[in-house]
Amino acid sequence: MNDLPDIRSVVSCLRELQDRFCAAFEAEDGGGSFRQDAWERAEGGGGQSRVLAEGGVFEQAGINFSDVQGAQLPPAATARRPELAGCAFRAVGLSLVAHPRNPYVPTSHANLRFFLAPREGGEALWWFGGGFDLTPYYGFEEDCVHWHQTARAACAPFGADVYPRFKRWCDEYFFLKHRQEPRGIGGLFFDDLNEWGFARCFDFVRRVGQHYLEAYLPIVRRRRDTPYGEREREFQLYRRGRYVEFNLVYDRGTLFGLQSGGRTESILMSLPPRVCWRYDWQPTPGTPEARLGDVFLRPRDWLAGG
Repeated sequence: MNDLPDIRSVVSCLRELQDRFCAAFEAEDGGGSFRQDAWERAEGGGGQSRVLAEGGVFEQAGINFSDVQGAQLPPAATARRPELAGCAFRAVGLSLVAHPRNPYVPTSHANLRFFLAPREGGEALWWFGGGFDLTPYYGFEEDCVHWHQTARAACAPFGADVYPRFKRWCDEYFFLKHRQEPRGIGGLFFDDLNEWGFARCFDFVRRVGQHYLEAYLPIVRRRRDTPYGEREREFQLYRRGRYVEFNLVYDRGTLFGLQSGGRTESILMSLPPRVCWRYDWQPTPGTPEARLGDVFLRPRDWLAGG
């Protein structure tokens, strides 16, 4: 950590990515448009929430930017850094969640964030976090390989160990302990990143953001027109329940937002607009629904073939 953090550049980068993501999603949807809500937080800061609802491709997509500050970091931010309990903070973040209408198109999530925690009489601490992950309902190996190839490409300039390290962290983080199953097929996840100095860490985060659309949109285009019926739709709604369970029970971003007094509507835009739960339901062996758990929701090296 030899170079000082340039938070203005982080804010500018994440705002630009929000604009870029929104434009790309509107173009892909072909009919829906984002509603924007600007909000302010009483303790300091605010953000812009943009939500596309009932589109042609995306049943709901939310892309939020926030820049907030406060007198005390909430527990969700200090669980891994207990020495920062009670510290003031500034947090800048971009969060995206896309829930497509067609069950053959996976849900996707991306998040990029920066924390700055000034310390009395000492050097301010800072770190980056984020990544992106994919949650299919009906899995396709070529989609999973493409997703992870793009994730690896994002990491490549920073060392051969970075992709496997952050891929493993993603697998471990997006895991529903009470279900003993992963949320999806993973991708990248990192937190507390400051080991390379600010400039290099920022370059990495920017590169992850720039690779997200390249990872996701080709999959959307490949699956968006796949015919489906009530059976596939019901399974999608059932599996969305797992997404809700993770976000409300484990997700640090959700917990941070709620604990820090963030705007509830913006925090919970990550949840799907329609979802269902079934008591003790199990898919019939040998069906495409069973194949999701048997083949795709298992720890796996998707790039083992090359």
